[in-house]
This record gives sequence, C-alpha cells and structure tokens, in this order.
Amino acid sequence: MSAQKAAVPSKYNPERLLTLLLAPAISEKATYIADKHAQIVFRVAPDATKPEVKAAVEFLFKVEVENVQIANVKGKVKRFGAYSGRRRNWKKAYVSLKPGQEINFAQEP
Repeated sequence: MSAQKAAVPSKYNPERLLTLLLAPAISEKATYIADKHAQIVFRVAPDATKPEVKAAVEFLFKVEVENVQIANVKGKVKRFGAYSGRRRNWKKAYVSLKPGQEINFAQEP
C-alpha cells in the first residue's frame, strides 16, 4: 500500500504536479539552509499551494516530505537611465524532508 501512495496522490493531476516546480533555488542562502536545517528551496509556480508542492516533490523525487513553507518574493525595482521598471514577483518553497531522506541534483538519470 505504501508503494501505491508514493506513486501519485489521487486528488492531484499528474500533469499539474509536473509543472509546479520550476527550478531549485541555488544561492548562498539556499545552500546554508540546506546544510543547517535540511531544507531544499524551490522556485514554484505563482499559484502553487503547500499541499500541491508537497505532492509534486514526493512524486518527482520519490522522497517523503515533512513540511513545506512558502514565501512570495517581490520583484526588484530596476532602472536603466531614465527608464525604470520592475522584475516580476515569484514564489519560492522551503521543503523539509523527513529524516534519512535526501535529494541529489548532481546524479544522472
């Protein structure tokens, strides 16, 4: 029964789960959080919810997720001479894995 649960949660569309996670956030802060708190930071779709992100990570990486925290990041205001503009807002998710679980992005499929 546990193998069936890990496959695809029935209440989420598998195609939607594949489009939720955009990229892992690679930054100094993200690597510090990964080492210190065993969390992984992902860039996610702007309309993603916590349960959807949890289901997507479990579906794509075959790991068990303990907790998900989501933050909205405001786009920076940038200027180029007299013209000012704004980068778009985006959303990131901090995913805590259960003890003993690990995601290795460096491995080849």
